[in-house]
Amino acid sequence: MGSITRPATLTPEIRQSWERCLEAGLDPHRPPEPVYADAATVREARDRHELTRRLALAEMHNLYHQISGSNFMIALGDPGGMVLDTITDDTFRTTAEAKNIRAGGLWGELQQGTNALGLASAMKAPVTVHGPEHFFRMYDGLTCNAAPIFGPSGEIAGILDASSDCRSRQRHTMALVKMSVRQIENGLFRDLHRNDLVLIFHTRAEYLRTLSAGLLAVDPTGTIIAASAQAAFFLQGLPARPGHHFAELFRTGFLDFLDESHRRDRVRLEDHEGSSYVVAIDNLHKVCPLHRHPEPKPKSQSRPAPRMPSPDFIAEDPAVTTLLTQVAGATARGVPILIRGPTGTGKELMARHAHAVSGRTGAFVPVNCAALPDTLIEAELFGYAEGAFTGARRGGAKGLVNEADGGTLFLDEIGDMPVQLQSILLRLLDDWTIRPVGSSARRTVDVQLVAATNANLEEAVQTGRFRADLFYRLNTIEITLPPLAERKDFHRIARHLLHIIDPAASIADTALALLAQRPWPGNVRELRSVLTRLAITADRSVIGAEHLNAPAPPPAPAPASTLERAVIDQVVATWEQSGRNITETARRLGVTRNTVYKKLRTMSNYVKSGPRGGIDD
Repeated sequence: MGSITRPATLTPEIRQSWERCLEAGLDPHRPPEPVYADAATVREARDRHELTRRLALAEMHNLYHQISGSNFMIALGDPGGMVLDTITDDTFRTTAEAKNIRAGGLWGELQQGTNALGLASAMKAPVTVHGPEHFFRMYDGLTCNAAPIFGPSGEIAGILDASSDCRSRQRHTMALVKMSVRQIENGLFRDLHRNDLVLIFHTRAEYLRTLSAGLLAVDPTGTIIAASAQAAFFLQGLPARPGHHFAELFRTGFLDFLDESHRRDRVRLEDHEGSSYVVAIDNLHKVCPLHRHPEPKPKSQSRPAPRMPSPDFIAEDPAVTTLLTQVAGATARGVPILIRGPTGTGKELMARHAHAVSGRTGAFVPVNCAALPDTLIEAELFGYAEGAFTGARRGGAKGLVNEADGGTLFLDEIGDMPVQLQSILLRLLDDWTIRPVGSSARRTVDVQLVAATNANLEEAVQTGRFRADLFYRLNTIEITLPPLAERKDFHRIARHLLHIIDPAASIADTALALLAQRPWPGNVRELRSVLTRLAITADRSVIGAEHLNAPAPPPAPAPASTLERAVIDQVVATWEQSGRNITETARRLGVTRNTVYKKLRTMSNYVKSGPRGGIDD
């Protein structure tokens, strides 16, 4: 066996893994051939872990967009370390390492030496394996972060792994992996106890519907069935275990607690150690529909039960289908939904589907957060009384939130929301109580909140452009729409759009195949424009490959450098006119904030000049 040169320092976990590999007879200089399970075994494993896999695939797509551009791969393994699914960045896909990480691959220590997926399975704990910490040198170029997914009974249900090139190592990747694992675990807990009372609780009201909340399942008598890891953390020192009773944890009687929960959505409880919690219950009216005080029911219970109408858009891609299920689950619980994705991917269509599937009879009210006037934010949102300010309409106005009462409030471009509006919205989310400007009367509204953005909110939080507490409130359920180039149902989308554009038009399979190869930076919106142009060009004949190859006849453009300079000059001029405000500049030009930033930074002499010397937001 060849000699081993270890890195300068090794954690005890990595050192012990190396020792196990040596004891098993593995040679770090002679890696064995990769071992793969056959297709039937992979299918059987996927079927056996169907729920975990369904929840995990949605989180894998979220992770993909959160760490996109860093030369990486995300993998889901079964409890023993066999790869079930992967999502791979285009750059990483071409590497030698990526060829070995595919469905059916066995990544236990005995097959692949020290590696994150196999070690997380063995340790039953999250682990990072960086570069030369891998036992086999062929994986020295990778940094791998893996965490086990625990089922409601404490067993390992799977392993989530994010691997990247060492040179693009991201310090926050493990934190994102752990968040995704927590989301999957909560989904498994809720599914297992969908016919039980599930208490959701936290010491702070604003975190009640977040990943940091505890979950406690009890039966109709108050006997504990199960507790999530976070619930056990909150209630440490108390018997939060199956077979014990609600009364052993909290000072309020169980029947009194149920009575209060029938009257209001959130209840305050104090445990026997003196800690206070805000508590909500899932499945209350299904499990205990006629408990001592069946009325009055919360306002949200007056609407019809959630239904599952078909979306008004093509959604045959497996990832999108999973997102539809998540949206239905979120609206059934009335929790906020954050829709993310590149421009043109259909965020508003998904928001309208959320409204439809919620079964709400109120209005769908869209709000462009970037377009709200800074001086009239509260009046626009909450309405105003007659004479509240100069120019106020006779009789006052209801306000956008009031219009959405009993329906859905859709906050579009929330990443461009003015900071003043962020604090106002945060107050609204605390109790859903509004007071029109100029009035002393308050009223509570029942609103399903859906927000959407293509901005990087994590970066905005770090730079102070977006409040962290608001981000955590909005991010209860996050779904990320995949770009058009990644959609498996591209052909169906294209034919559907073409039928809308011109019901008599048709397109050949060869033309569709060529279209599918394009990158589509403008996504569905761009595809619609291209198909409109092709329908006009083909003039009622079948759109074929020859129509795609026909040169367009635009006017002769200026030289690239001159044209680029003209664009930059326009951006800079508008930037100056708007008081060097990025959001206002983007609004006036009809482009994204990122475009404005890019053009300003390209010409650093513009950015650095002037008495204020910098880019203001």
